[in-house]
Amino acid sequence: MIDFELTEEHIALQKTVKEFCAGEVAPYIKEWDEKAYFEPRIFEQMAELGLLGVCIPEEYGGAGFDYISLGLVCEELEACDTFLRVAMSVHVGLNSLSLLTWGTEEQKQKYLVPQAKGEKLATFGLTEPNAGSDVVGLRSTARRDGDDWILNGEKMWISLADVADHFLFFAWTDPEKQKARDHSGISCFIVERTMPGFSSGTIHGKMGIRAGNTGYFSLQDVRVPHANMLGNEGEGFKIAMFSLENGRYTVAAGAVGVIRASRDAAADYANTREVQGQKIANFQLVKQKIAEMEADFEMTRLLWLKCGWLKNLGQPSAKAASLAKWQATTRSEKAASMAIEVHGANGYTNDYPVERYLRNCKAAVIYEGTRDIHTLMQADWVLGLKKEPKPRVTLPAYKAANA
Repeated sequence: MIDFELTEEHIALQKTVKEFCAGEVAPYIKEWDEKAYFEPRIFEQMAELGLLGVCIPEEYGGAGFDYISLGLVCEELEACDTFLRVAMSVHVGLNSLSLLTWGTEEQKQKYLVPQAKGEKLATFGLTEPNAGSDVVGLRSTARRDGDDWILNGEKMWISLADVADHFLFFAWTDPEKQKARDHSGISCFIVERTMPGFSSGTIHGKMGIRAGNTGYFSLQDVRVPHANMLGNEGEGFKIAMFSLENGRYTVAAGAVGVIRASRDAAADYANTREVQGQKIANFQLVKQKIAEMEADFEMTRLLWLKCGWLKNLGQPSAKAASLAKWQATTRSEKAASMAIEVHGANGYTNDYPVERYLRNCKAAVIYEGTRDIHTLMQADWVLGLKKEPKPRVTLPAYKAANA
């Protein structure tokens, strides 16, 4: 039986995040966005609230909540601003959940525990200047040298690149398989910022998510111990796909927050703006736009909730995550655009938040698999050309679903 009723814990968590956003971010986000200013103290506050380890088990320093909790946090954060949800996606969805699933006990104690507590920030390095959706096109390499590996390569479009402490780095460990474009030759490593040969930089001039840190990092003969390999040699592609599925789930939930924020902003403006002696809320075409935003919000929210429900049960969820990400991000772009139209010329300025919503949400249509990639994936599943991977159940928080 599908039950999407939120628990008291879910509702309390939602309220906590909403109050945090209203008090600590909303009053300043316009200025941060204008100045492309990254405020690091925000993540200290998120850590204090337990958000940076929201679905990591308590034994590893987390709050021990479930996947629905992770989705609710992401939706609420992005309803305020995308940079907040992006941090959750890379720190929790792409990195920490991967450590929890594939890491050794030693790796979990050394890296996952401080990440879950928010003492360290983490991110994910797969995309390269010449490799995005084409994962086997990456050029980073790792060469075995005794008990160590020598890593070389550059990663691009990395959220928190210039501020994160821990990085997941994907590289070829088998030159012959690299030549053959056989993804079983890719492995994953845990890299620390302080390792000699590591460098990073920030990308400037972004269209949106200006309050967030986005950049690149480079490894030049970085020596890491074999103990820092995540999973087994050759499992990098599997780990990447697992990570991206969790990332897509968080992106989908966040995009629903954009739809909700766009709808609410349009409704508030329509109830105050007067034209021809009456509020524009009385105009039929304004109502139509708001009605479409409402429909898109309800439909896409059900998609991410279904995905979270499947994850809580330990059921296959790759198809659900892909569908939720594809539809939520596409419809968030539509909702933000319509909200600007409801605002008229005012929507084209940063006096109102809707233009920021549109600039921010465009990125989500691209990362974690482009809209086009997800279109093809959904068709392949229907046509029987693609199979869902078996899930790797990890969260003790499944107790919430099985109680």
